[in-house]
Amino acid sequence: MPELLLKDEVYEIAGAAMEVHYTLGAGFLEPIYQEALAIEFSRRGLQFEREKGLDIFYKGVKLDKTYMPDFVCFNQIVVELKALSRLTNIEVAQLLNYMRISRTHVGVLINFGG
Repeated sequence: MPELLLKDEVYEIAGAAMEVHYTLGAGFLEPIYQEALAIEFSRRGLQFEREKGLDIFYKGVKLDKTYMPDFVCFNQIVVELKALSRLTNIEVAQLLNYMRISRTHVGVLINFGG
């Protein structure tokens, strides 16, 4: 079995998300969970950037619009939050696009929905 990339860092991110979910429960909108997770990351000393703008290029031309994942942790893990009843391929595709544009190899999709 191949070794998981950045396993310890992903474990830290998941632990912080579980604490937020345990404390707040389900039913809030995504921005509430995002703010709470930023607080939890800070309390745990995790290195992160919130809503880091990622440049997008089309045929070598930089677009005015940027992608902004919820978090980039440890400069190499894209973290995207959702608060949905269930995740679909659309949310997975969004995370994969963030990873491709940021040239990262690890992404974490967290759903705080019921």
